[in-house]
Amino acid sequence: MGTILFLILFPMIVAFILLVVKSDKGRDVIVIAGSIIIAAMSIVVAIQFAAGGGDYFSFNGEVVGYIMMAVEAGLCIYICITSAMHRKWLAFIFAIIQTPLIMWFEFSRGHGIEVESNLYVDRLSIIMILIIGIIGTLIAVYALGYMKDFQHHEDEKGNKDRRPWFFFVMFLFLGAMVGLVTSNNMIWMYFFWEITSLSSFWLIGYTKTEEATNNAFRALIMNLLGGLGFAVGIVILGIVFQTVEMSTMLLIGSVYGDLVAIPAAFFAFAGITKAAQMPFNSWLLGAMVAPTPTSALLHSSTMVKAGVFMIIKLAPVLGMSNFAGIMTMMVGGITFLFASCAAISQINAKRVLAYSTIANLGLIVACGGVGTAGAVWAGIMLIIFHAITKSLLFLCVGTAEHHIGSRMIEDMDGLFNRMPRLAMCMIIGIAGMFLAPFGMLISKWGCMVSFVDSGNILLIGCICFGSAVTAFYWLKWMGKLTAVVAGEESIEYDVHRTETFVHITLVVLVVLVCLLFPLMSSYLLVPYLEITFGGLAGGIMSSGNMLIMVIMVAVIVLLALFGFGKSKKPTVPIYLAGANTGDNRTYYGSMQKEVQFALRNWHMEKYFGEHKMNLIGDVLCVAMLVIGLGYMIATLVSLMGGVA
Repeated sequence: MGTILFLILFPMIVAFILLVVKSDKGRDVIVIAGSIIIAAMSIVVAIQFAAGGGDYFSFNGEVVGYIMMAVEAGLCIYICITSAMHRKWLAFIFAIIQTPLIMWFEFSRGHGIEVESNLYVDRLSIIMILIIGIIGTLIAVYALGYMKDFQHHEDEKGNKDRRPWFFFVMFLFLGAMVGLVTSNNMIWMYFFWEITSLSSFWLIGYTKTEEATNNAFRALIMNLLGGLGFAVGIVILGIVFQTVEMSTMLLIGSVYGDLVAIPAAFFAFAGITKAAQMPFNSWLLGAMVAPTPTSALLHSSTMVKAGVFMIIKLAPVLGMSNFAGIMTMMVGGITFLFASCAAISQINAKRVLAYSTIANLGLIVACGGVGTAGAVWAGIMLIIFHAITKSLLFLCVGTAEHHIGSRMIEDMDGLFNRMPRLAMCMIIGIAGMFLAPFGMLISKWGCMVSFVDSGNILLIGCICFGSAVTAFYWLKWMGKLTAVVAGEESIEYDVHRTETFVHITLVVLVVLVCLLFPLMSSYLLVPYLEITFGGLAGGIMSSGNMLIMVIMVAVIVLLALFGFGKSKKPTVPIYLAGANTGDNRTYYGSMQKEVQFALRNWHMEKYFGEHKMNLIGDVLCVAMLVIGLGYMIATLVSLMGGVA
């Protein structure tokens, strides 16, 4: 238990130290040293607990509970005051409802409920701890160099240096996330859940511009709405089933069936908002106004991963047999399809990544909703591969933006010439998102198998069309990056070493997790599924297919290392549909006019416009949420009426 408490408390201690350290050198040392310790302890925890099926920690948490309640009350007061100052009354209303509700429950009905285990670590928790401890800290290290450039631009605007606050919130985030994924007591999980919501609010609104503030409040409002659903779920679970433990809820799910699905539906709703599913995806798109490390942190190792963790954890009590599962899987499937379509029309690289994140999270949510062992296997694999590749792509885009002055894909002409190392990292990241033999494609294949086995025709259609669309927008971007443009010189010499280190480390991780795919499946996922579901019926991938995938990855790595494909042949000018003027960039067109060539993609705004895709997706998802939650509420009212 000591190592788990260390991973929760140590990042928070580092956060408070960074809050008072003002010098760049001091901050660099603390962030790097703290990140190394957190990453190392994450690996230690993984080794320590991987051998067992799950470890419960029983101790008297009454004092801790009172401390958490006091902090919750303070956060509620802070949110109410801040919301009133900015006239954001929805945030004020949600805060003033959910915190008194959860405190009323704790002091009345919840006070008599005995909690045997406040913390619980299983293999799913281990996977999440590794993502938080390794990916999260790499993003923090990357932020050292990035935020120096960012602050340079802020100095030109006359804005004060707020980096101590930025790094404070980042490490607070990491500690809260470890607490969230190891909490068995749902009240404790709710506490950490709310800290992550407030941390995202602070990070998104970091620059304090009007745009940043509005988007920060949008994120806060939507996540407070999810927090309200979380609080309602706890109250129902405690009053009806006399427990607030996640493990007990999952255990009695096989006995009570549809009744346990009632609180599960509200917990799933909280996960849907946190995972930025339609119609709540606008908060994640708005988060793009924040500095790039914030985007990478929210998308890869914190915040949205909390949402999908919750839904994957709930999978045993979801499924096709109840409305909670149907609601969850359909919201995820619809979000995957329409968010993928919306990405086609985007020229802003960060928005492409944002919609891709929303889409892939939708696929994970759908897997949790299906609730079978095979679907959960695919969902967890998606979590792993998505965390690494998406953090790599976000950080690469941030570096590119600082050096070419734009985050637009159409402005990345010649990036392979101007920033060859960065372009190669981005190409590997994009390949990791949709090409064989990388893990994302294999995981999506696992999703398709589980969807077919579930018999849900609509889900099968969503993944088939959504995956085709996914390949389309990734190929457009990859084509732009691989183009070689004449006359461009390298500007990569002044990229911060911390940024380059993180880029290369993440590329290595992309390859490494593909090579270790069979081991992760055999020693982490399959044992978890055997305990949770009684086994992985039929298996998703045979050992032979896994071996073939690993061999393909190894061959690709070897070809890259030994420079296969290098040619000593001279590079000749490309044909420009006219007489070359001599610079290989322009040609003489009709009437002897000089025309500069341009490489441009077709974004199909008319057919896949962002507004149109969001409107259709929002309407369909709202309908599923209203039907699902409405059915659960009606069932609860009927149950209470029968008891009366």
